[in-house]
Amino acid sequence: MRAADLFRSARPAPAWQNLTKTLLQTTVFWTVLLLIVPSWIVRLTVGLPGARFTAMPATGAVLFACFGLLGLTCGYTLASRGEGTPLPLDAPRRLVVAGPYAWVRNPMAIAGLGQGVAVGVWFGSAWVLAYSVVGGVLWNFFVRPIEERYMLEEFGAQFEDYRRAVRCWIPTVPERRRG
Repeated sequence: MRAADLFRSARPAPAWQNLTKTLLQTTVFWTVLLLIVPSWIVRLTVGLPGARFTAMPATGAVLFACFGLLGLTCGYTLASRGEGTPLPLDAPRRLVVAGPYAWVRNPMAIAGLGQGVAVGVWFGSAWVLAYSVVGGVLWNFFVRPIEERYMLEEFGAQFEDYRRAVRCWIPTVPERRRG
């Protein structure tokens, strides 16, 4: 199976349509992956050894807001500059190397994983933290390679240059800001 079989470029649309679809996708993902699933994890792990630690709702809320802002900025950048959405079946039509993507290749994944950790801190649940770590491992070793293969097929040398210049998980100071 080719990576392109799992991805489809967005159809041409006004920026407001891509932004609206991005907000709807974000709402669904946040509701399912950052509210419903963690709530189930907390309920299912009640009484398990090591499952709970002191909940820190204020710290969790601040972390969630910071990582949420990063995620929303990523979505806005993909919709406005990439002419698509974060969803693979409505992927950006242009390679996005601006905004958070100028610093790190996977800022949206970092944002989502950070929000998962924030939810774990909010609930005081080691199992929700583990859920976030497992999500990061799965994303890095299974999803990211497929996504990057698609981007290489779609954007060619432009993506290869970007991949060489910007690290996957550790922020890189963009070239134009160095020195």
